[in-house]
Amino acid sequence: MLSVLSKRAIGFAMVATLGLGVLTGCGSSNQQGSPAPSQGGGAQELTGTVTASGSTALQPLVNQAAKDFMDKNPKVTVNVTGGGSGTGLKQVADGSVNIGNSDVAAGPEFKDANLKEHIVAIAPFAIVVNEGVTVDNLTKDQAAKIFEGQIKNWKEVGGQDAPITIVHRPESSGSRKLVQQIVLDGKEFTKEGVTQDSSGAVATAVKSTPNSIGYVDTPYLQQGIKAVKFDGVAFSKDNIKNGTYKLFGSERMYTKGEPTGAVKAFLDFILSNDFQNNRVEQLKFLPANLLQK
Repeated sequence: MLSVLSKRAIGFAMVATLGLGVLTGCGSSNQQGSPAPSQGGGAQELTGTVTASGSTALQPLVNQAAKDFMDKNPKVTVNVTGGGSGTGLKQVADGSVNIGNSDVAAGPEFKDANLKEHIVAIAPFAIVVNEGVTVDNLTKDQAAKIFEGQIKNWKEVGGQDAPITIVHRPESSGSRKLVQQIVLDGKEFTKEGVTQDSSGAVATAVKSTPNSIGYVDTPYLQQGIKAVKFDGVAFSKDNIKNGTYKLFGSERMYTKGEPTGAVKAFLDFILSNDFQNNRVEQLKFLPANLLQK
Protein backbone atom coordinates (compact mmCIF):
# COMPACT_ATOMS: atom_id res chain seq x y z
CA MET A 1 0.00 0.00 0.00
CA LEU A 2 1.32 3.38 -0.87
CA SER A 3 1.90 5.68 2.04
CA VAL A 4 -0.33 8.69 2.50
CA LEU A 5 2.68 10.91 1.76
CA SER A 6 3.47 9.14 -1.49
CA LYS A 7 -0.18 9.19 -2.51
CA ARG A 8 -0.24 12.93 -1.97
CA ALA A 9 2.93 13.32 -3.97
CA ILE A 10 1.38 11.32 -6.81
CA GLY A 11 -1.78 13.38 -6.51
CA PHE A 12 0.17 16.65 -6.88
CA ALA A 13 2.07 15.25 -9.86
CA MET A 14 -1.16 14.11 -11.55
CA VAL A 15 -2.82 17.46 -10.96
CA ALA A 16 0.25 19.16 -12.45
CA THR A 17 0.10 16.80 -15.40
CA LEU A 18 -3.58 17.50 -15.85
CA GLY A 19 -2.91 21.23 -15.76
CA LEU A 20 -0.23 20.85 -18.46
CA GLY A 21 -2.56 18.61 -20.46
CA VAL A 22 -5.29 21.20 -20.32
CA LEU A 23 -2.91 23.91 -21.43
CA THR A 24 -1.31 21.94 -24.24
CA GLY A 25 -4.21 19.74 -25.30
CA CYS A 26 -7.07 22.16 -25.11
CA GLY A 27 -5.56 25.61 -25.14
CA SER A 28 -7.67 26.39 -22.08
CA SER A 29 -9.88 24.47 -19.64
CA ASN A 30 -12.94 26.09 -21.17
CA GLN A 31 -12.19 24.66 -24.60
CA GLN A 32 -14.01 21.33 -24.33
CA GLY A 33 -13.20 19.69 -27.62
CA SER A 34 -15.13 19.81 -30.86
CA PRO A 35 -16.10 17.73 -33.85
CA ALA A 36 -13.25 17.52 -36.37
CA PRO A 37 -13.95 18.73 -39.94
CA SER A 38 -15.19 15.92 -42.19
CA GLN A 39 -13.60 15.55 -45.61
CA GLY A 40 -16.48 13.51 -46.97
CA GLY A 41 -19.34 15.65 -45.73
CA GLY A 42 -20.59 12.86 -43.39
CA ALA A 43 -20.66 12.69 -39.61
CA GLN A 44 -17.87 14.65 -37.97
CA GLU A 45 -15.43 12.86 -35.67
CA LEU A 46 -15.23 14.03 -32.09
CA THR A 47 -11.86 15.30 -30.84
CA GLY A 48 -10.51 16.90 -27.70
CA THR A 49 -9.40 16.31 -24.13
CA VAL A 50 -11.66 15.90 -21.10
CA THR A 51 -10.28 16.27 -17.57
CA ALA A 52 -12.12 15.13 -14.45
CA SER A 53 -11.13 14.97 -10.78
CA GLY A 54 -12.73 14.51 -7.38
CA SER A 55 -14.67 11.75 -5.63
CA THR A 56 -12.74 8.50 -5.28
CA ALA A 57 -16.07 6.79 -4.53
CA LEU A 58 -17.28 7.67 -8.04
CA GLN A 59 -13.90 7.15 -9.69
CA PRO A 60 -14.39 3.45 -10.69
CA LEU A 61 -17.49 4.41 -12.69
CA VAL A 62 -15.84 7.40 -14.36
CA ASN A 63 -12.71 5.39 -15.16
CA GLN A 64 -14.74 2.69 -16.92
CA ALA A 65 -16.86 5.29 -18.71
CA ALA A 66 -13.69 7.00 -19.91
CA LYS A 67 -12.31 3.74 -21.28
CA ASP A 68 -15.56 2.86 -23.07
CA PHE A 69 -15.95 6.40 -24.42
CA MET A 70 -12.40 6.55 -25.77
CA ASP A 71 -12.90 3.17 -27.47
CA LYS A 72 -15.82 4.72 -29.37
CA ASN A 73 -14.08 8.08 -29.86
CA PRO A 74 -10.37 7.40 -30.41
CA LYS A 75 -9.51 11.07 -30.98
CA VAL A 76 -10.77 12.05 -27.53
CA THR A 77 -8.62 11.68 -24.40
CA VAL A 78 -10.32 11.50 -21.00
CA ASN A 79 -8.05 11.96 -17.97
CA VAL A 80 -9.56 11.01 -14.59
CA THR A 81 -8.02 11.55 -11.15
CA GLY A 82 -9.32 11.33 -7.57
CA GLY A 83 -8.53 13.66 -4.71
CA GLY A 84 -11.93 13.69 -3.02
CA SER A 85 -15.16 15.57 -3.67
CA GLY A 86 -13.82 18.82 -2.23
CA THR A 87 -10.91 18.75 -4.65
CA GLY A 88 -13.21 18.07 -7.61
CA LEU A 89 -15.53 20.93 -6.76
CA LYS A 90 -12.65 23.35 -6.19
CA GLN A 91 -10.87 22.40 -9.40
CA VAL A 92 -13.94 22.62 -11.65
CA ALA A 93 -14.86 25.95 -10.07
CA ASP A 94 -11.42 27.45 -10.71
CA GLY A 95 -11.21 25.99 -14.23
CA SER A 96 -8.40 23.51 -13.54
CA VAL A 97 -10.54 20.61 -14.82
CA ASN A 98 -13.60 20.27 -17.05
CA ILE A 99 -15.56 18.04 -14.63
CA GLY A 100 -15.62 17.93 -10.82
CA ASN A 101 -16.89 14.64 -9.37
CA SER A 102 -18.64 14.79 -6.00
CA ASP A 103 -20.62 12.58 -3.63
CA VAL A 104 -22.42 15.61 -2.21
CA ALA A 105 -24.09 18.73 -3.57
CA ALA A 106 -21.90 21.79 -4.05
CA GLY A 107 -22.05 24.01 -0.96
CA PRO A 108 -22.90 27.70 -0.73
CA GLU A 109 -19.23 28.62 -1.22
CA PHE A 110 -19.72 27.72 -4.90
CA LYS A 111 -22.97 29.67 -5.44
CA ASP A 112 -21.25 32.20 -7.74
CA ALA A 113 -19.17 29.61 -9.64
CA ASN A 114 -21.83 28.86 -12.28
CA LEU A 115 -21.59 25.12 -11.63
CA LYS A 116 -23.97 22.81 -13.52
CA GLU A 117 -24.93 19.58 -11.72
CA HIS A 118 -25.28 16.24 -13.53
CA ILE A 119 -26.46 13.30 -11.35
CA VAL A 120 -25.01 10.17 -12.97
CA ALA A 121 -25.62 7.34 -10.48
CA ILE A 122 -26.87 6.30 -7.07
CA ALA A 123 -24.06 5.00 -4.84
CA PRO A 124 -24.80 2.65 -1.92
CA PHE A 125 -22.37 3.18 0.93
CA ALA A 126 -21.57 0.59 3.56
CA ILE A 127 -20.18 0.66 7.06
CA VAL A 128 -17.40 -1.88 6.92
CA VAL A 129 -15.44 -3.74 9.59
CA ASN A 130 -12.46 -6.04 9.58
CA GLU A 131 -13.65 -9.59 8.91
CA GLY A 132 -12.53 -10.64 12.41
CA VAL A 133 -15.15 -8.39 14.03
CA THR A 134 -18.10 -10.52 15.17
CA VAL A 135 -20.69 -7.73 15.00
CA ASP A 136 -22.97 -8.02 11.95
CA ASN A 137 -25.36 -5.13 12.56
CA LEU A 138 -25.12 -1.61 13.93
CA THR A 139 -28.02 0.66 14.69
CA LYS A 140 -27.72 4.26 13.59
CA ASP A 141 -27.25 5.28 17.23
CA GLN A 142 -24.48 2.70 17.78
CA ALA A 143 -22.67 3.66 14.58
CA ALA A 144 -22.92 7.35 15.45
CA LYS A 145 -21.52 6.81 18.93
CA ILE A 146 -18.61 4.79 17.52
CA PHE A 147 -17.72 7.48 14.98
CA GLU A 148 -18.16 10.21 17.61
CA GLY A 149 -15.80 8.32 19.95
CA GLN A 150 -18.38 7.59 22.68
CA ILE A 151 -18.27 3.82 22.10
CA LYS A 152 -14.67 2.60 22.09
CA ASN A 153 -14.90 -1.19 22.53
CA TRP A 154 -16.74 -3.79 20.44
CA LYS A 155 -18.18 -5.41 23.58
CA GLU A 156 -20.37 -2.31 24.03
CA VAL A 157 -22.30 -3.29 20.87
CA GLY A 158 -22.36 -7.06 21.39
CA GLY A 159 -18.95 -7.96 20.04
CA GLN A 160 -15.70 -9.20 21.48
CA ASP A 161 -13.72 -7.35 24.15
CA ALA A 162 -11.46 -5.38 21.83
CA PRO A 163 -10.77 -1.68 21.27
CA ILE A 164 -12.27 -0.16 18.12
CA THR A 165 -9.96 1.46 15.55
CA ILE A 166 -11.73 3.99 13.30
CA VAL A 167 -10.51 4.54 9.74
CA HIS A 168 -11.55 8.01 8.57
CA ARG A 169 -11.54 9.93 5.28
CA PRO A 170 -10.21 13.52 5.30
CA GLU A 171 -12.59 16.44 5.76
CA SER A 172 -12.56 17.15 2.00
CA SER A 173 -14.12 13.73 1.36
CA GLY A 174 -17.69 13.55 0.10
CA SER A 175 -18.01 10.07 1.59
CA ARG A 176 -17.18 11.50 5.01
CA LYS A 177 -19.72 14.31 4.58
CA LEU A 178 -22.38 11.82 3.50
CA VAL A 179 -21.84 9.58 6.54
CA GLN A 180 -21.71 12.66 8.75
CA GLN A 181 -25.10 13.78 7.42
CA ILE A 182 -26.88 10.40 7.46
CA VAL A 183 -25.34 8.62 10.45
CA LEU A 184 -24.13 11.41 12.73
CA ASP A 185 -26.92 13.93 11.95
CA GLY A 186 -24.22 16.52 11.27
CA LYS A 187 -22.23 15.98 14.47
CA GLU A 188 -18.44 15.83 14.37
CA PHE A 189 -16.34 12.68 14.02
CA THR A 190 -13.89 11.91 16.80
CA LYS A 191 -10.32 12.85 15.90
CA GLU A 192 -9.10 9.48 17.18
CA GLY A 193 -8.21 6.83 14.60
CA VAL A 194 -6.38 6.95 11.31
CA THR A 195 -7.16 8.83 8.08
CA GLN A 196 -6.85 7.54 4.52
CA ASP A 197 -6.93 9.65 1.37
CA SER A 198 -9.16 7.46 -0.80
CA SER A 199 -12.00 4.92 -0.59
CA GLY A 200 -9.64 2.21 -1.80
CA ALA A 201 -7.13 3.05 0.93
CA VAL A 202 -9.90 2.86 3.56
CA ALA A 203 -10.89 -0.61 2.35
CA THR A 204 -7.27 -1.76 2.44
CA ALA A 205 -6.68 -0.29 5.90
CA VAL A 206 -9.81 -1.93 7.37
CA LYS A 207 -8.80 -5.23 5.79
CA SER A 208 -5.33 -5.11 7.36
CA THR A 209 -6.25 -3.63 10.77
CA PRO A 210 -7.86 -5.96 13.35
CA ASN A 211 -10.97 -4.57 15.10
CA SER A 212 -11.23 -1.63 12.71
CA ILE A 213 -14.26 0.11 11.20
CA GLY A 214 -14.67 2.50 8.28
CA TYR A 215 -17.04 3.37 5.45
CA VAL A 216 -16.77 2.94 1.70
CA ASP A 217 -19.09 2.87 -1.27
CA THR A 218 -19.97 -0.66 -2.32
CA PRO A 219 -17.68 -0.96 -5.38
CA TYR A 220 -14.81 -1.08 -2.89
CA LEU A 221 -16.13 -4.10 -0.94
CA GLN A 222 -13.65 -6.94 -1.05
CA GLN A 223 -12.51 -10.04 0.77
CA GLY A 224 -11.20 -9.29 4.25
CA ILE A 225 -13.80 -6.66 5.06
CA LYS A 226 -17.44 -7.09 6.02
CA ALA A 227 -20.35 -4.74 5.33
CA VAL A 228 -22.52 -4.67 8.45
CA LYS A 229 -26.27 -4.14 8.33
CA PHE A 230 -27.43 -0.61 9.14
CA ASP A 231 -30.44 -0.57 11.46
CA GLY A 232 -30.96 -4.25 10.62
CA VAL A 233 -31.06 -3.73 6.84
CA ALA A 234 -28.43 -4.87 4.36
CA PHE A 235 -27.70 -2.68 1.34
CA SER A 236 -29.38 -3.76 -1.87
CA LYS A 237 -31.05 -2.17 -4.85
CA ASP A 238 -34.50 -3.14 -3.57
CA ASN A 239 -33.84 -1.85 -0.05
CA ILE A 240 -32.68 1.50 -1.37
CA LYS A 241 -35.64 1.76 -3.71
CA ASN A 242 -38.16 0.86 -0.98
CA GLY A 243 -36.57 3.30 1.44
CA THR A 244 -35.43 0.88 4.14
CA TYR A 245 -31.66 1.26 3.53
CA LYS A 246 -30.68 4.87 4.15
CA LEU A 247 -26.95 4.86 3.54
CA PHE A 248 -26.56 5.98 -0.07
CA GLY A 249 -25.84 9.11 -2.05
CA SER A 250 -26.39 10.65 -5.47
CA GLU A 251 -23.17 10.79 -7.44
CA ARG A 252 -22.65 14.11 -9.20
CA MET A 253 -20.45 15.41 -12.00
CA TYR A 254 -20.22 19.21 -12.15
CA THR A 255 -19.28 21.38 -15.10
CA LYS A 256 -18.63 25.10 -15.12
CA GLY A 257 -21.70 26.19 -17.03
CA GLU A 258 -23.39 24.07 -19.68
CA PRO A 259 -20.96 21.50 -21.14
CA THR A 260 -20.00 21.59 -24.80
CA GLY A 261 -18.02 19.49 -27.26
CA ALA A 262 -16.27 16.39 -25.95
CA VAL A 263 -17.24 17.14 -22.35
CA LYS A 264 -20.94 17.18 -23.23
CA ALA A 265 -20.54 14.04 -25.35
CA PHE A 266 -18.82 12.26 -22.43
CA LEU A 267 -21.58 13.18 -19.98
CA ASP A 268 -24.27 12.23 -22.52
CA PHE A 269 -22.52 8.87 -22.90
CA ILE A 270 -22.59 8.20 -19.13
CA LEU A 271 -26.30 9.12 -18.98
CA SER A 272 -27.18 7.08 -22.06
CA ASN A 273 -29.58 4.13 -21.65
CA ASP A 274 -26.86 1.73 -22.75
CA PHE A 275 -24.35 2.80 -20.07
CA GLN A 276 -26.98 3.30 -17.34
CA ASN A 277 -28.73 -0.04 -17.96
CA ASN A 278 -25.59 -2.10 -18.37
CA ARG A 279 -22.32 -0.73 -17.03
CA VAL A 280 -23.64 1.12 -13.98
CA GLU A 281 -24.85 -1.97 -12.11
CA GLN A 282 -21.89 -4.04 -13.29
CA LEU A 283 -19.78 -1.47 -11.46
CA LYS A 284 -21.95 -1.90 -8.30
CA PHE A 285 -23.59 1.49 -8.59
CA LEU A 286 -27.30 1.98 -9.33
CA PRO A 287 -28.93 3.91 -12.20
CA ALA A 288 -29.34 7.65 -11.70
CA ASN A 289 -33.12 7.47 -12.18
CA LEU A 290 -33.64 4.59 -9.70
CA LEU A 291 -35.59 6.67 -7.21
CA GLN A 292 -37.67 8.36 -9.92
CA LYS A 293 -39.35 5.12 -11.06
